[in-house]
Amino acid sequence: MTKKRLIPLILALGVTAIAMAAGAAQTAAKWTTEGVLAMMDKSAKDFRSLTADIENVKYTAVVKDTSIETGQIWVRRDQKMRIEISKPEPRTILRTGDSLYLYNPKLNRVEEYDLGKNRAMVDQYIRLGFGTKSEDIKKSYLVTVTGEEEFDHRKTVVLELTPKSGQIRSQISRIQMWIDEASWLPLQQKFYETGSDDYILFRYTNLMKNLKISDSKFKQDWPKDAVREKPHA
Repeated sequence: MTKKRLIPLILALGVTAIAMAAGAAQTAAKWTTEGVLAMMDKSAKDFRSLTADIENVKYTAVVKDTSIETGQIWVRRDQKMRIEISKPEPRTILRTGDSLYLYNPKLNRVEEYDLGKNRAMVDQYIRLGFGTKSEDIKKSYLVTVTGEEEFDHRKTVVLELTPKSGQIRSQISRIQMWIDEASWLPLQQKFYETGSDDYILFRYTNLMKNLKISDSKFKQDWPKDAVREKPHA
């Protein structure tokens, strides 16, 4: 799988979310970067799983087009994740270890990917803020606190992350994260694409941390007659 194809695929997995809350006012930050990361570390220590409703927004500036997908996400600390997109077109995204599957029920087709040597890069996006240790975040990003906002009726601190890797920066120039000051989990993330005004956002609502998620949630439960493909381009 080429890097050019991998980055959009990673973003499609579901790491981020929708428009700013109307009237939300950013204030001078009382939090330091180290202080925020320390609180996120506390939350990460006992992180085992997360379930949430997810909304994925893709904005394409050239044509001023906004597309929105909604669904649910299940994440476990043991490298397992499932996203069920319900609208507008149902599809399933399943990740177990180094294996990634994209199932399209309309076409009855499964695309299979071996993440292999790209696993570390994938984890930067998939687990960004969900059980991620601050030392891992700081290895990959320059991190700054830009302020506090009222977001979705919750108080959040806003972080800006600039990728250190030139490979990542060629695709993503920066990332914003709205971190809930109660749970220290992301409520929203926004990825800015390099060289354009395009962005991808993910918004998480109805977050539930550390519920037991059965192994069956991460099984390949699509029809046995589904066409399987292993794209290389």
